[in-house]
Amino acid sequence: MVEVKADTLENSFDAIVQGERIAALEARIEGLDAGLRAQGVAAARPPLDGVKGSVVDPARAAFVDRYLRQGLEAGVELKSFSGATGAAGGYAVPREIDAQIDHLLKNISPIRQIANVVRTGSAGYRKLVTSGGILSGWASEVGARPESATPVFNEIAPPSGELYANPAASQAMLDDAAFDVEAWLAGEIAEEFARAEGAAFISGNGTNKPKGFLTYTTTSEADGVRAFGTLQYVASGLSAGFAASNPQDRLIDLVQSLKASYRQGASFVMNSSTLARIRKFKTSDGAFLWQPSLVASTPATLLGYPVIEAEDMPDVAADSLSIAFGNFTQGYVIAERGETSILRDPYTNKPFVNFYAVKRIGGAVANSEAIKLMKFAAA
Repeated sequence: MVEVKADTLENSFDAIVQGERIAALEARIEGLDAGLRAQGVAAARPPLDGVKGSVVDPARAAFVDRYLRQGLEAGVELKSFSGATGAAGGYAVPREIDAQIDHLLKNISPIRQIANVVRTGSAGYRKLVTSGGILSGWASEVGARPESATPVFNEIAPPSGELYANPAASQAMLDDAAFDVEAWLAGEIAEEFARAEGAAFISGNGTNKPKGFLTYTTTSEADGVRAFGTLQYVASGLSAGFAASNPQDRLIDLVQSLKASYRQGASFVMNSSTLARIRKFKTSDGAFLWQPSLVASTPATLLGYPVIEAEDMPDVAADSLSIAFGNFTQGYVIAERGETSILRDPYTNKPFVNFYAVKRIGGAVANSEAIKLMKFAAA
């Protein structure tokens, strides 16, 4: 019994000594951390999950906290870009905000999702497209090699214009630390830009704005016959509507009018009113042509191709071009400047502070064979 009590007491002494050692070790670690912090060195410990890193971009912090909230200018060199002068008061959006605007535009503007978007450093963007000419031939081992035809080069110069938005916030809101001015500004600009450019990419007249693909000359002539820059249409079989019998046949004709190489990556574009009619189409065995998506963020399909809903497409009417089908990555190009400029204006609309945002955007059809249209006409 005495030995057992002695063993228990010895174990207690060991636990006390071990605890003192641990406490001393923790004190040394805390002292080391305090010394590192005093020298401006962060302790090398992994951050907790969900906690932002300690590295803060000073340019972004100055832009949000000083310029957006208080209107304090940090110097001409931080505000000028692309040749802009200090007197103009332009301010280049930091990379984080500009990327957020692009992301929201992609989610809101449907044409931007499927078109070819290129970044330019100037307004004079040009694209060369070849058409015509047989560039190859067959010959025997020692046979003559006659000269092949020369391709025809066509220059595409997308019309462009300055797209602007002018959201306003009160100074009291900007002074409130709980107000996320960065997210609010990106959301407001993205919504306004998406509304304007979505209509321009479809029906813009090309005057100080992009030229929409529905404004090009259309004809029923097939590829290789019609003039360059002219879009082909397929008639629906009935004016202001689909044919009474087998209306889906014309949709199949529209799909097959596009070359097989372009059909890989092609999609339908129409508004919700037109899609409501097509969703009711059935095959002879009662199956719907339109198939809903089973995966989140994936569009529904029609005849196996994605359907993009663009409310700027016209409703079904006599001679309307209400359905587009094609590979818009090949067929339509969007040229835009890489930066969005923002001017803080606290004087025009007191007590509100306006944020005048400008971005130069252009658009045009690059390949007229990659986009087909359905015209609601008898022929």
